[in-house]
Amino acid sequence: MATGEHSHGSVATIDPADLPDGTVVTGSGRISSAVVFAEPDTTGKVPFSTEQLARLDEALTLASRDTGLLFAIYLGDLGADPEARAAELQASLENAESAVLAAVSPAQRVVEVVTGSEAKLRLPDRGAKLAVMSMVASFKESDLFGGLLSGLRMLADQAGHRR
Repeated sequence: MATGEHSHGSVATIDPADLPDGTVVTGSGRISSAVVFAEPDTTGKVPFSTEQLARLDEALTLASRDTGLLFAIYLGDLGADPEARAAELQASLENAESAVLAAVSPAQRVVEVVTGSEAKLRLPDRGAKLAVMSMVASFKESDLFGGLLSGLRMLADQAGHRR
C-alpha cells in the first residue's frame, strides 16, 4: 500500500531508504518523485490534428488562389544536403516556375523556402527570409502548426495579389 492510501484508519509507512533516486516522502506523507523529461517519440505519427490539416490545406488553397502562385509545404527529413533536396522537391511540383515550397525538417532544424523563376520575381529573398524568421520563432516555442501557418501567410502577403 502506498503512502497516503488509507485502509481502516491506518496509513502505510515507507522507509525513505527504499525509494528510488529523486524520490522523497514529503512532510504530509505523500511521495514526490522527479523524473528526467524525454521528448515524446512521434516516429510514424502525424504531427497535426485533422482540423489543423484542414486549416493548412485551406491556407495553401487561399494563398495559391490569391497570388496566382502555387504554394506547397514539405515537412520531413531533407537528407544530407537540405538545400539541394528542397530545390529538387520544388522542381518536382507542377508549374515549378511559379511555385513556392516551404520545406521544414524539424529534426534537422532546417527551414528552406525555394521559389521558381517566375515566383522569385514576386517573392524576393528578403520576403522569404522574413517568413522563415517568423516560422523559426514559432518553432522555437514548439508551435510547428502556427509557424507553418504564419509563414505561409507571410509568403503569400509578400508575393502580393494575382496580377
